[in-house]
Amino acid sequence: MTVGGRAGDGGDSDGGDPHVTAQRVLITGVSGRGGRLLVPRLSRPARSLRLLDLEAPSPQIVPAGADVVIASVTDLEAMTAACSEVDAVVHLAGQADESTFDVVVDRNIRGTHTVLEAARRTGAPRVVLASSHHAAGFHVHDDHADAGLPADAVGRPDTLYGWSKVAAESLGRLYADRFGMQVIGLRLGGLRAVPESLRDLAVWLSPDDGARLVEAALTTTAPGFHLVWGISRNTRRWFTLTEGRRIGYEPRDDAEAYADALIARFGEPDFATDPALRRLGAGFCDAPLGVPMHRNRPALGRSR
Repeated sequence: MTVGGRAGDGGDSDGGDPHVTAQRVLITGVSGRGGRLLVPRLSRPARSLRLLDLEAPSPQIVPAGADVVIASVTDLEAMTAACSEVDAVVHLAGQADESTFDVVVDRNIRGTHTVLEAARRTGAPRVVLASSHHAAGFHVHDDHADAGLPADAVGRPDTLYGWSKVAAESLGRLYADRFGMQVIGLRLGGLRAVPESLRDLAVWLSPDDGARLVEAALTTTAPGFHLVWGISRNTRRWFTLTEGRRIGYEPRDDAEAYADALIARFGEPDFATDPALRRLGAGFCDAPLGVPMHRNRPALGRSR
């Protein structure tokens, strides 16, 4: 099967052969925030999308002609059927922040293993995994302010959630090394419509850049396993874009366009000493382990 991608509609990418298109793509977790932002931007006239979630996605995000599959990513039989005859899998499903040990293991580790195994069984050659910057949450600004924190920096998770993403990344590497699959792990920053906190001045990922990132992952001809930062071209980032550029990701958006409004609300950011900014994981580094975050969500910005 040939896998690639064609740029356009906010998802432009310079990676790979622009004349090759990933014709059949399965996307999991389409009803989550990432799915709602990315699915409409990944639709192409020549691309067949198969959209999977535990619940039916909003009709507003379902492109014409897309297949919808209601299933769990922990169900190997259902996932094997969903992976049948697809060229690539974009795995967005999972627990999106801190929760109990059993929940993060089931949704993020068992779910990722099931997706990779289903792709292997059906011969789908490429899997794009949504990881998180919280896999590296205890890295600090001053250690990487000059050269920039590389995307494949050793995992330093800030929560059980972040640890589950490190485990999911290692599963991807295992399947790439053992079975020759192409696996691209995206250590996503703050994927949201607009920056919402001072942290976002460094870690924001715009929806359009998010689509460009996925297109690059679907397009790259670089074999094997890759870890890439999922961040925009933010002026105040302290992460290198080198690994992303190797697969053809060239972000265009910059959180600095929103800096004046954020600084007026929260004050001038200090990435060197402010504990909410100097650690990549910010308040996640202090959140009680295993406590669902909607009950005790840490502050991610600093009020004046």
